[in-house]
Amino acid sequence: MKALVLIGVLVVILAIVGGVLGGTYNSLVKKSTTIDAQWAQVETQYQRRYDLIPNLVNSVKGYMTQEKTIFDNLAAARTKYGSATTTDEKAVAGGELETTLSRLLVVMENYPVLRSVEAITSLMDELAGTENRISVERGRYNTAVRDYNTAIKTFPGNMMAGMFGFTQHEYFKSVSGADQVPKVEF
Repeated sequence: MKALVLIGVLVVILAIVGGVLGGTYNSLVKKSTTIDAQWAQVETQYQRRYDLIPNLVNSVKGYMTQEKTIFDNLAAARTKYGSATTTDEKAVAGGELETTLSRLLVVMENYPVLRSVEAITSLMDELAGTENRISVERGRYNTAVRDYNTAIKTFPGNMMAGMFGFTQHEYFKSVSGADQVPKVEF
């Protein structure tokens, strides 16, 4: 009878130890997977920045080019009108000046003078929003790394980590020169 009780106690102890070890292993797998998923979120935001910024910059450049073209055409038409000596030359130059002015008025109606500033402000807002999203996702990644690294360094995780090859993950660190403000030029 004592042998059966001893065997029963051993089975219970082995079941408890097995349950703890299995639970710890599964916890480490989940934490490692969370790190992978969180890094994918960081990369998603990087991709957003990669896709967004060139499109916004090109949009702003396109708008500024349109304004510049109209103002350049207006200046050229004024110069042509000012240098015109005959009536025919003045008529042609006046027509070009009038056409250019009407284009400028249409642009000003649809895009007031402050529109350029709004476009730049919009670009800066989008840049700031994207950088904030990246920062948040990097923070979440580092939190996942911290939780995982703590789990593999504490008992019983340290035993399981050693047995099953769970190794420490590195935190996200900024690159050299990240403390310098980037320049955005149009």
